[in-house]
Amino acid sequence: MYHDAVGQFDRVAELMGLDKNVAARLRVPQKSTIVAFPFRRDTYKDVETIFGYRVQHLTTMGPTKGGIRYAPDVNLGEVAALAMLMTWKCAIVGVPFGGAKGGVRIDPMQLSRAELQRVTRRYTMEIINVIGPEKDIPAPDLGTNEQVMAWLMDTYSQYVGHAVPAIVTGKPPALGGSVARREATGRGLVFLIPQAANAIGLDGNGLDVAIHGFGNVGLYAAIAAQQAGHKVIAVSDISGGIYNPDGIDVPSAQKWVQEHKYLEGYPEADHITNEQLLGLECDVLIPAAVQGVINTDTARDVKARIIIEGANNPTTIEGDEILREREVFIVPDILANAGGVTVSYFEWVQDVQKYFWTENETVARLREIMTKAFDDVYSISISENVDMRTAALIKGIKRVADAKLVRGVFP
Repeated sequence: MYHDAVGQFDRVAELMGLDKNVAARLRVPQKSTIVAFPFRRDTYKDVETIFGYRVQHLTTMGPTKGGIRYAPDVNLGEVAALAMLMTWKCAIVGVPFGGAKGGVRIDPMQLSRAELQRVTRRYTMEIINVIGPEKDIPAPDLGTNEQVMAWLMDTYSQYVGHAVPAIVTGKPPALGGSVARREATGRGLVFLIPQAANAIGLDGNGLDVAIHGFGNVGLYAAIAAQQAGHKVIAVSDISGGIYNPDGIDVPSAQKWVQEHKYLEGYPEADHITNEQLLGLECDVLIPAAVQGVINTDTARDVKARIIIEGANNPTTIEGDEILREREVFIVPDILANAGGVTVSYFEWVQDVQKYFWTENETVARLREIMTKAFDDVYSISISENVDMRTAALIKGIKRVADAKLVRGVFP
């Protein structure tokens, strides 16, 4: 994944004619922290050693910002790649943060609530000197949620001796979380559907949408798409997918998952594999689960006219080339899923100012920022005759490079 992220950067940096000194500086993260700490399960029989990471790619623009993921295959390269992508994402939407990312190499699905809390609090203490509301602000990601952020916020607050809501975003509203943060990434994806459709001459109303993933991003993208008048024909999770050409009742599927944990067994739709979902006949495909699902094996089967990337790095370099050859219009992750970091920024601002906005205010500001960012990137795409991913990277890298150049080198 890090190879892909750096490869994308190198290609665009050369296309831009980026100063070679700035390019060399941006290819690697500024700070990387690796920790190993003990973890005892509820049985108290064995003490395991758990690995955790926190990478800060860029500190030039302000505090760094990025999620924390819990997954059994998390590694330093993956976290560093995601931190780099977060830098471009923040720059594209004009959020004054640099990119960061964190992770713990553990399977959260195998943990009890008490075990999850112990992992979170110990990981927080291990990285406590590199995070802070003016230094580095974590948020939820794959395998983490509002509750995990609440434990992180509490641990940090206990350490400094007073409540610090601005240390994390994506926390419960009761602790200063934004009322629209949970839905922000999914909503942001759906806001871009009409613009993407218009770009290829397609009517942006009532489109067929397939969503690969039914976690936080996929679920709220499905809800938002249905509310916007689109037809959600398929969704999926780790257990497989469900498909109904007449449209899935998203609240019904959500209730089933709440009761049964997975989509498996859902009675009101046909069951398909995740690979079959990627190849469905539809107008819009939203990969909203994990990285690398659209690759050399799956890209040729994609029949969607538009792909809006909800997950981080869901399309490999090789898969991206195949899709561009087939003239599939791709709204890249660094633009499409920036709704999450945008509302995280809103949350941080509100925590710092101790003044909170209504949900309508938050959603309206999110829509304004996302649609403007799309227009900016699309304009670059047309003027430079490049694809949307390249155009988004040009916008993000240029903003960061300009900041680097005007700040200069210390000492």
